[in-house]
Amino acid sequence: MTRQSALLIAPGRGTYGKPELGYLARHHQNKHDFFALIDDFRTAHGRTPILALDGAKNYAASRHANSENASALIYACALADFLDIDQDKFDIVAATGNSLGWYLALGASGALSPENAIRLVDTMGALMEKHGVGGQLVYPLTTNKWQPDPARASAVEDALTHARTKGAAFRSINLGGMSVLAGDEAGLAGLEQALPPADERYPFRLARHAAFHTPLLAPVSQMAVEALPATLFQAPQFPLIDGRGEIWQPIACDTHALHRYTLTRQITETYNFTACVEVGLKEFAPDRLIILGPGTTMGPPVAQILIANRWQGLASKQDFIERQKQDPLVLAMGMEDQRAHVVT
Repeated sequence: MTRQSALLIAPGRGTYGKPELGYLARHHQNKHDFFALIDDFRTAHGRTPILALDGAKNYAASRHANSENASALIYACALADFLDIDQDKFDIVAATGNSLGWYLALGASGALSPENAIRLVDTMGALMEKHGVGGQLVYPLTTNKWQPDPARASAVEDALTHARTKGAAFRSINLGGMSVLAGDEAGLAGLEQALPPADERYPFRLARHAAFHTPLLAPVSQMAVEALPATLFQAPQFPLIDGRGEIWQPIACDTHALHRYTLTRQITETYNFTACVEVGLKEFAPDRLIILGPGTTMGPPVAQILIANRWQGLASKQDFIERQKQDPLVLAMGMEDQRAHVVT
């Protein structure tokens, strides 16, 4: 059987919600050693084990969605999914991720050992829970057909200009057909005031999210540099695409530079997930795009990037839906039907 090339995409914060409760129990009952490694670290640092969180009777945002717990939960789900990919069927040619997903891509690629990956993820989650400031909101950049809408892009530019007269406001993440904006409370209020209502729900403030990928998190970046040494990092086993769209190759990887980027610019500058996927498509031309679980929210942004680039002739939401029915290009492991194409 000929292996298919695949671009691996790891999810970010907000992908483990009420529907995902029990994800580890449903899909990964055979990963005892991997989960024990995670929970040994968390228990030693006074944090709730991920198996207890995933096994809770009810989902509670105050418990499951705070940074200290959400990051580790999503890491456990995503990396366990990665371990289930049928390596005889798929050749992972590169990996990337959205925001937190960068840390997960580091773990999947081997740039961080399992022990060092949970150390990074858990340390950053705890720092964000204690020292994170500001917040985020999202606003659409596409039509309801997932085609780029220049008017909405212009509205975002105008809103940022307006909000900066009130407080701090920044582009946080370029997320396909969505713009994730961030700032302090005055800046966020200015954005909400200036952005025209869209699709009956936007602008939409994200709960329990700090001003990720902005200069407001410079103090967190400094704490992270002090807490996490460069010796944790090693060369990845396959190429990584970072939040600027830059490629880190296994043979030529400067691990000190990788450490520095991960704990400085990745935290304080705009994360360009759109560029991550575009570079993955154009540099590696994958047969498939595999999105690790948990959750199902990463599919639309990826599809919108494919449409914006007219990838394999895709020009609209309906084109993408039809393609997925006939011969899925995007395989999201958080969706049962698509997961079946990926696992061993």
